[in-house]
Amino acid sequence: MNFAYTIIYVPDVAASLSFYEHAFGLTRRFLHESGMYGELDTGATTLAFAAHAMGDLNYSCGHVAAHSSPQPLGMEVAFTTADVVKAHAQALAAGASELAAPAEKPWGQVVSYLRCPDGSLVELCTPMGV
Repeated sequence: MNFAYTIIYVPDVAASLSFYEHAFGLTRRFLHESGMYGELDTGATTLAFAAHAMGDLNYSCGHVAAHSSPQPLGMEVAFTTADVVKAHAQALAAGASELAAPAEKPWGQVVSYLRCPDGSLVELCTPMGV
């Protein structure tokens, strides 16, 4: 078994791809012509976005839309960076909302939390042991 994808269901796939490009410096790998699915180039594990309507097509039980939830969902996407303070400020400038400012944790890691315009929760952190 290999972990291959994280797919975040969003109201506007192209807008989420654009936000992640500007906020986190990621590169768009693919956007389907329908606009219902897109991927970012993030290394071995793909970060993808799918329209809420695609979720409706794939399963009938429904799901919680992160963008309309007053609180972030209980899952996050985490990115490591050597400079959390700079990356956090860049994400805020791109339209993210701050949930927790960069802070050093007792184990030495610097961590911050942001909520993206599509409602997704992102952790920025230094790599462990740095």
